[in-house]
Amino acid sequence: MNIITEEIVADAEAKKILEGIKKEPRYEQKNALDILKKFVDADPAKLKKLIEELKTIEKLREKQIIAIANFLPEDKDDLRAILHKEYSMFTPEEMDKILETVKKTVV
Repeated sequence: MNIITEEIVADAEAKKILEGIKKEPRYEQKNALDILKKFVDADPAKLKKLIEELKTIEKLREKQIIAIANFLPEDKDDLRAILHKEYSMFTPEEMDKILETVKKTVV
C-alpha cells in the first residue's frame, strides 16, 4: 500500500469514508469501521460545517479543531480536556465562542 496523501479528518468523516470502500476492506479498516459504528453517530454534514466555522477562530490549529469536532465539548471543563496544554493560550471570550459555535452548529 502506498500513501498518496495524508489528511486529518473527524471521526464521522472517517466512518463515511470507510463505509464507501467498494472492495473488501482490510483488517484494520474493518476494525476501525466497527469501532466508529459503535461510537460515532454525529451527522458528517453538521460536523463539516462546524469545522469550517471553527477554522475562523485564528488560534485554533487543525488538530484542535478536529478534536473539538470529535468530542463536542459542552462546557469549559470539556474544552480544557481537549486543548490541555494550549488551554491557557485562549481568552475566556475565545473559549465561549468555541463552545457557542459547537452548540449552534451541531445541536
